[in-house]
Order: sequence, then structure tokens, then C-alpha cells
Amino acid sequence: MATYKKRGFKPKNKAEEQQQSVDNSTTAEVFSTLDESASRSEQWVYRNQNYILGVIGVIAIAVLGYLAYNQFVQAPREATAANEMYYPQQYFDQALSGTENDSLYLLALNGAEGKYGFLDIIDEYSGTKAANLAHYSAGMAYLNMQKYQEAIDYLEDFSSDDAILGALAKGGIGDAFMQLDQPEEALSYYEKAFNHNENQYTTPKFLQKAGITALELGEQSKAAEYFERIKEEYPNSAEAGSIDVFLGMAKSGN
Repeated sequence: MATYKKRGFKPKNKAEEQQQSVDNSTTAEVFSTLDESASRSEQWVYRNQNYILGVIGVIAIAVLGYLAYNQFVQAPREATAANEMYYPQQYFDQALSGTENDSLYLLALNGAEGKYGFLDIIDEYSGTKAANLAHYSAGMAYLNMQKYQEAIDYLEDFSSDDAILGALAKGGIGDAFMQLDQPEEALSYYEKAFNHNENQYTTPKFLQKAGITALELGEQSKAAEYFERIKEEYPNSAEAGSIDVFLGMAKSGN
């Protein structure tokens, strides 16, 4: 073990002199080892400098390329795709609130007067936010047209963290499965829908649908659990108005 030596320290005897010699030798060996390691590192860097510079260059080019792509390619593409969404979205909104719904949904899906529909935007602007939203709108259009498998296909390709749209998409898939007489799959998606985000609109809506589906599957305890949540957590929701009836059905086993 090395000992601390004050300035001007002189060994008092032969033992201290020997210890000092050992300490000095150890210190010299440490510095020698450090020098050798540094020298080897310098030699390795020197031998591989072209490779190192090449890697740095590739990384720099990749970063600059990514930034340039986003600025000069992706950003303008996003803007163009967003503009293209205006026309089919008008037809879609009219279909939701008007008459001749199927014909309006078809116009929204396929476009008209030289303008893109949702399906064109999905094909031409894949990877953009507009194309992602077009998957949602196309799925909902097919759902309202009673084309349930197509609705599932497009809604499954929609991805969003939005509290409302994300839940509605999952709930829409649940509705489509119910219409296809697949209540197990429907229940799974209703559960995903009310778990997507807790809010006063979509959560009680899909809790109720999940509860009704659970009743159909004979899962009374699960149904009662979902109905109780509506009663306790969302007493001011539209679904809470008739919740006692559903609770009674779940608890009676009917």
C-alpha cells in the first residue's frame, strides 16, 4: 500500500527507504503503462483514420440528407396531401348530415371532377399525415355504407394518439365486427376503444357497447363491471340515462 509523503520527506531507516523505492517503482510503472496505452491508442487512430473519417462522413451525410428530405421533399408533400384532403372531406361531411349518403361516400372515396378521393390520397401520398387520416375517413365511409370488411381493413391501418379519433377508429372496428356476427372480436375492440383515452365522450360510449356485447356473450360479471363504471364515473353522460336498465339485466343474468 502506497503511503502519503510530505514535501521534503526523507526515510528515517532502511525499511522506509525500501518502501519509498517500491512506491517510486510502482508510480513509474503506472505512468509507463499509461504512456504505452496512449501510444497504442494513437497508433490505432493513425492506422484507422481513413475509416474513422469515412464513418463520420457517412453519418454527417445521412443527417444532412434526412434534414434536406424533410425540408424539401416531405414537407411540401405533406402540404400538398393536406390540400387534397379538402375536397373528399367535404363530400364525407355532407354524407354524415345529408341525404343520398352512399353516393356522397363514393365521391369522398373515389374523388370527382379531377379531384382526389380518400383512396387516391392513400395511394399517392403514403406516409403522410393526410394519408393516415384518409384511412380513418375511408374506413368510416365503408362502415356507413355497410361494407364492413373494407371498414376494418382501412381503420386498422389508421394510427393516432388523438383522444377522440383514436377511440372512434377502434370502436368503428368493433361495430364492423358486430355486424359481421363476430362479437368476441367486437368486444376486444370496444375495450381498446374505451381504454384508448378516458374522456366524457368516447369512454362511456364504448363502455356501454362493451357491456352490451359482453351480455350477448354471456359474460354478465364483465358487463356489470362496465355498466357500473358508467354509473359511477360518468353520471352526466348520455349513456348514464339508461344504465340502470342494463345493470339490472347484467345482475339478473338475463
